Amino acid sequence: MTDTFGRTVDYLRLSVTDLCNYRCQYCMPEEGVCKRRHKDILSVEECVEVVRAAAKCGVTKVRLTGGEPLVRRGILDICRGIAALPEIKELCLTTNGALLPQLAKPLREAGVDRLNISLDTLRPDRFAAMTRTGSLDQALAGLTAAGEAGFTDLKLNTVLIGGFNDDEVGDFLSLTRDKPWELRFIELMPMGPCAGWEKSCFLSSAGVLARFPELEPIESQGVALRYRLPGARGTVGFISPLSHTFCAQCRRLRVTADGKLKSCLHSREEISLKGLQGHGLEEAIRQGILQKPREHHLTERPSDTPRSMNQIGG
Repeated sequence: MTDTFGRTVDYLRLSVTDLCNYRCQYCMPEEGVCKRRHKDILSVEECVEVVRAAAKCGVTKVRLTGGEPLVRRGILDICRGIAALPEIKELCLTTNGALLPQLAKPLREAGVDRLNISLDTLRPDRFAAMTRTGSLDQALAGLTAAGEAGFTDLKLNTVLIGGFNDDEVGDFLSLTRDKPWELRFIELMPMGPCAGWEKSCFLSSAGVLARFPELEPIESQGVALRYRLPGARGTVGFISPLSHTFCAQCRRLRVTADGKLKSCLHSREEISLKGLQGHGLEEAIRQGILQKPREHHLTERPSDTPRSMNQIGG
């Protein structure tokens, strides 16, 4: 299905929880978030029904997010249900990796095609400081487990933060020399806890690229501009919502863990899907697609959404 600006919307990011086992400073408050009542979040069956209805509206790709999706009770059942839908051609999941040693193989068996693993630093002290509750060893063990479970085309998501990890860019790039991974640098967005951070924290992809002229451009993928070091097995992507607005290519819908459809990450507008079924659910999703705005306004002001990323889905 196309929206009113001619964009084909075929990608759904479904948050299955706003809870997380980490407390990353740019995403969540140190004390975490209040646990919702079961009746206030989408059930396993409702998650699958939302995807089924979205598929009838043209969605073919689904990414499960959180919070941390692997802390969600029933996550494997959700994966199995979605993977069984014939219209869904790709089921992906974004995780911090901490629980992959236990769950990587079951996720693969449940039908997950690809994993994105968040990794913002390669230094143990910084990792502990940023996540407040995690360890770098956990994340690296998760990476290993993902490979052993048969996941290929792993993508590492690294949020660029001035004064925190900008001096590690070269170290991250080096990972791609021997590993067939795609490292993705993502510009920090002014929303949630970091909306009021100093401007120096918000690095542009162009500034990073200028420091590494040896990166050779290759074909883009989705909203990511992609590069490769000479002779490297892996690739490097840049996702630049601030410095390189890609709204004209956006094909995403988002559904929060409490069942709110967001046609734009940064919009205040939401459509409640909880309790809807069949034709009514499909029509609500079609309405969301038609309400998708032309673009966000992050270059002018912080995000309009009152939610933080863990409440929307990373």
